[in-house]
Amino acid sequence: MAIMNWTNNEGVALLTMTNGENRQNLNFCRTFNAMLDEAMADKSVGAVIITSSDEKNFSQGIDVEWILMNLQNKTLDPITDFVREMNEMFKRLLSIPVPTIAAINGHAFGNGSILSCACDFRFMRSDRGFFSFPEVNLGIPFRNGMNAFLKKAVPTYKLVEMQLTGNRYTAPELAAHHVIVKACADLNELMTEATAFAKTFQKKRGIFGEIKKRLYRDIIETIDKGDPVEVTGSGSLMIAD
Repeated sequence: MAIMNWTNNEGVALLTMTNGENRQNLNFCRTFNAMLDEAMADKSVGAVIITSSDEKNFSQGIDVEWILMNLQNKTLDPITDFVREMNEMFKRLLSIPVPTIAAINGHAFGNGSILSCACDFRFMRSDRGFFSFPEVNLGIPFRNGMNAFLKKAVPTYKLVEMQLTGNRYTAPELAAHHVIVKACADLNELMTEATAFAKTFQKKRGIFGEIKKRLYRDIIETIDKGDPVEVTGSGSLMIAD
């Protein structure tokens, strides 16, 4: 079963996650990066929308079961590779020379919410799904690079609340704090609005990419230099007490 696909809708690349809860592991990140590369190789693409085909979920975040299985088996190399590919996924979204738009069609938890925040813009449907950073309840600390780009997507006062409480938020609540561009009534409006917004960007890749590069340079440097890639044990990923 394919976990992701993309299509070109009149210059808008629609990257659709197709694996149910769309939990993120090494295969997910490698596939995501390959799909972005394919989309950007098409010179007619002027914007990227990321969404999910699942009725309930955008992405439930990291595949914790896969992480724990590898930790228990002491096979740390796949986890290290996952962290590296995850960093590349975020950096690609921050650096590709077209706008990236998350169309959040359902639950976005943990790394699912974080993935959307690596995008330049976000839309979310109001009739289904919550947005949450539950890491405080799971014993998973935020990486420095993640915090760097979360701050460009979520106002600091709200990010503090969201990270320290682990609370769930609806689309109208996120719209009130400018985390998303618009809270859409349903799935149809979500995709219509996100696509229409994407098509307003008739920009040349050269200048658009340079502006993004300068905007996000400090964030990408933090991802590259502020977080270790090599996983040495469970303590580098999860804190038990």
